Amino acid sequence: MTHRILILGGTTEARQLAGKLAARADCSVMLSLAGRTENPVAQGVPMRTGGFGGADGLAVYLRETGTDLLIDATHPYAARISANAAQAARVAGVPILALRRPGWEPVEGDRWTQVDTFGYAAHALGPAPRHVFLALGRQEVAAFEAAPQHHYLIRSVDPVEPKLAVPDAEYLLARGPFREAEERALLEKHRIDVVVSKNSGGEATYGKIAAARALGIEVVMVRRPALPDVNSAETVEALAAIVDQLGVDHFVRPVDERGV
Repeated sequence: MTHRILILGGTTEARQLAGKLAARADCSVMLSLAGRTENPVAQGVPMRTGGFGGADGLAVYLRETGTDLLIDATHPYAARISANAAQAARVAGVPILALRRPGWEPVEGDRWTQVDTFGYAAHALGPAPRHVFLALGRQEVAAFEAAPQHHYLIRSVDPVEPKLAVPDAEYLLARGPFREAEERALLEKHRIDVVVSKNSGGEATYGKIAAARALGIEVVMVRRPALPDVNSAETVEALAAIVDQLGVDHFVRPVDERGV
């Protein structure tokens, strides 16, 4: 029997997990992307792009496709998608697991100012003009229009449209991973005084944090949002091991709950 698994992705780990589970003879995997990135990396498994229409729309999709297991492997800051996933799983009676990579922790030499929102991050830059590296992605940078006195270097995978309504900003298109040496050279070239970052976790984008530490540069770190309390694992290997140890059948809904 083949079991249907829907993975909500957008991260490297989601792609890796999809490949692992798709290699199982008893699994049929669909990887879903929100569609916020214009040219996503090839995923290597069947894929759908775009939203579901909130939690209700996702619940309908889960029922109509006979999905047996939902896996939330979205970005740690995709709080709304994670909340919708948890609610949809409850409504549809579909088991859910989450892949949640651990966040970074400050170490000796780090100069972190931790804040809860991007608006607070803009305020934390202070009134005096500074050279600021926004390593956030295009969805979050609008909050910094509230602090137009700074010079901004803005890096994103896709172009920021419309441009930030500030008088002094440079835009850099690039896709990670970013190594520490490259990040250090970037910070020095642009005379960066402060880095603004999400606490994404993982190794692919940690280079800027290590580079800032080496150069004695402040980091304004935006804390992670609260996420739903569902069964989760921190790594691809750990989550795949849960499925391996319990078997996909463990997560499958009883037939009478599907109404068929």
